[in-house]
Amino acid sequence: ASTTLIFAVSGLICAGWLLDVIQHWQVFIDISELIILIPILLNLKGNLEMNLASRLSTAANLGLLDQKASRNAFIKGNLGLLQLQSLAVGSVAGLFSFGLGVVVHPTTNNFNEIALMITASMLCAALSSFVLGGFMCGLVLVCRRYRINPDNIACPLASSFGDLVTLVILAAVSVFLQKYINSPLSVLMLVMLLALIPVWVIYVRKNKYVCEVAKEGWGPVFAAMVIASTAGLVLERYINEFPGMALISPVLNGLTGNIGSIYASRISTSLHAGIKENYRETERTLFLVHIPVQTVFLTVIALLGLGHVQWTVMVVMGYWAVALCLVVISLAMARWITHLFWNRGYDPDNYALPILTSLLDVIGTVLLVIGFWALSYGDITSSGAGDP
Repeated sequence: ASTTLIFAVSGLICAGWLLDVIQHWQVFIDISELIILIPILLNLKGNLEMNLASRLSTAANLGLLDQKASRNAFIKGNLGLLQLQSLAVGSVAGLFSFGLGVVVHPTTNNFNEIALMITASMLCAALSSFVLGGFMCGLVLVCRRYRINPDNIACPLASSFGDLVTLVILAAVSVFLQKYINSPLSVLMLVMLLALIPVWVIYVRKNKYVCEVAKEGWGPVFAAMVIASTAGLVLERYINEFPGMALISPVLNGLTGNIGSIYASRISTSLHAGIKENYRETERTLFLVHIPVQTVFLTVIALLGLGHVQWTVMVVMGYWAVALCLVVISLAMARWITHLFWNRGYDPDNYALPILTSLLDVIGTVLLVIGFWALSYGDITSSGAGDP
């Protein structure tokens, strides 16, 4: 898992660096609700892809992907379900984020901005799901072929590189749509994207492997959206006050979320297979693995001078205090939430990860802000906050 997490943290660093850059782009300044959308959309997309990775991992470990007929039907059904979920949650996330922005910052928002927000969110979700869904299916099949447990690989990579791909697409789509904000382009694209939803509904209902998931998997995803919106509001409020937050927040939350996701996915697989998991050993291993990965992150951003942060001894100690506290919370919550849903008859592959990662996003973001306050962050840790 350590090698996978190091690869994952590289994706998270790139995502954090990209967020640090695009927050200054004109479209994100003109439509500040896009900043609120980012953590909500990343959480929703990450949940969908991690749910896919968890279902694929469980299916692989149970041998469901060994036969060509069942493998093809399972993968096609899950990719169709991913498109359906992405379009649905993308539309709701865009509208929800815009609504939060209007409540927090009442301005002269207009219909064109609403159409841009929803279209950008849906198009970004659909395109990134197409790319990442295919990648995850291929990755799990390769893991199965070489007898590698996909539980240790699929979820972390789905989360970290999913954030990077989603951010790239969201930024590109938003810039493109803003050029034509006064034209009907956004509205026409929105109508086309909405028209695809019933098409995917019909396709998914015909697949025996995902038809039930399509009915029951919406609750936790939208619950996670509401929870993650808190992180979005906090990020939008403090991203300019604490310049390094744009870089640090995705990595801190993403890495601890990966640790929790690995653990939850392993527990879910064990419960489905009827195998007893050695919880203490797994928790100890994941906790220890987390330390060198965090060290790699701190070393890389310090050497490259990313994020406008002066890494003094006090700042490093403060970051470690927040990171270690959050990873302990992540492991404890992963075990508790997974068993909670299992004991109540719900499949943890579909229910546990969305709730877990959204709660960790909120807790991590709040802890980060508290840490910045405690260290008088604005005075002792910012460096070049006004740089372009």
